Amino acid sequence: MPRPLPSFVRPPPKIAPLSRAGRWRVGALLVAACLVLLVQIVLADRERFAASPTWRPWMERVCASLGCTLPAWHEPGAFVVLSREIQPHPTNRQALLVTASFRNDAAWTQGWPQLELALTDLDGQRIGLRRFEPVEYLGGSPSREGLAPGQSATVALEILDPGNRAVAFEFDFH
Repeated sequence: MPRPLPSFVRPPPKIAPLSRAGRWRVGALLVAACLVLLVQIVLADRERFAASPTWRPWMERVCASLGCTLPAWHEPGAFVVLSREIQPHPTNRQALLVTASFRNDAAWTQGWPQLELALTDLDGQRIGLRRFEPVEYLGGSPSREGLAPGQSATVALEILDPGNRAVAFEFDFH
């Protein structure tokens, strides 16, 4: 037989079990709180999610409905040089005129890349390297935010002539 409780101990309150409707309300509240937390996590870390090819389409749909913005897609390896040419500058004998066209082969629009031009000698050693920002190779601020998939651009660069040592040049994108 259980012993009676001492007089200073109060018996535990009787708690009625939740009704079926109450359990549904608590469950719905927990699900809603989890969804809100998930949306907050995704929006707070949207730059990382937007940089993933798996998550990017989903993030674009979410941001389109919520009115948020995503950073431009950044995949420098998806820029492909279509043509390139180097020739003496038509008006300045101490300069060269470099022209090139490139295309965005990424799945999404990319911001304008930083363009790297390297000059090499007969041994393949770099004798000159310069990185050009979009305002430099476009001749001013870009007229559009970036290059859409499959879209191409043509650029012209004026550089000092390094003389007979430079025998080759290459482009890279950053």
